[in-house]
Amino acid sequence: MKVNLNSASENNAKAFSQPFFSIIITTFNRAHILQRAINSLISQTEPDWEAIIVDDESMDDTYLHILPYLQSYNKVKYLRKAHDGEVGSKNTGISASSGKFISFLDSDDEYKPNHLPSRKEILMHDPSIRFLYGGAKIIGNQYVPDRNDCQKRIHLNKCVIGGTFFIERSVFFQLHGFRKIMLGTDADLFDRAVEAGFLIRETKIQTYIYHHENEDSLTNMLIKNNTEYATVYSELI
Repeated sequence: MKVNLNSASENNAKAFSQPFFSIIITTFNRAHILQRAINSLISQTEPDWEAIIVDDESMDDTYLHILPYLQSYNKVKYLRKAHDGEVGSKNTGISASSGKFISFLDSDDEYKPNHLPSRKEILMHDPSIRFLYGGAKIIGNQYVPDRNDCQKRIHLNKCVIGGTFFIERSVFFQLHGFRKIMLGTDADLFDRAVEAGFLIRETKIQTYIYHHENEDSLTNMLIKNNTEYATVYSELI
């Protein structure tokens, strides 16, 4: 399915000074853990960013947990939308973004303090890079379902991890954002970027902390329950 992003927002972003980074945090019923992610972003030594928290119609007290951040930091924004899963939430955040590069922070993950400055240094050193990825420290289960056969397992070091993506904003609009597919939305976006010929680089600097020890992570639930991805796709982010 082709996802259409709001092209008007791409033009509007040019009307004012852009932050270097737009960090999109999508969440659904993660109030108990979301603050760790936000704190790791606020603790960055690189200040040139905006954060867009996209709440996929959580039924817990997510808003109350993030309200202090909204009151204290004008570059932290909050959007609540009708529940339709991770892809819809990410595309909503992309449309609302204004940064030169868009990145992600899963609600159960976190950044090391040098995450943003290390990536900015790479991107500034080579302005031709349109897509930067890599550099995740994995905590917990090292395996995820293979996107080509969810009954099989594949090691995460053979995967691209979407939380590590730094993608030039215009690239998302040219690729029409994430597609709502059964499994592997991050890998699907990566493959389409490769096919389109964008300059892509990998970094090995491990500053993105990928928490894969949580039982309620999407891939861990899929492995534990041995169910079809479609049954849990829209329930967790």
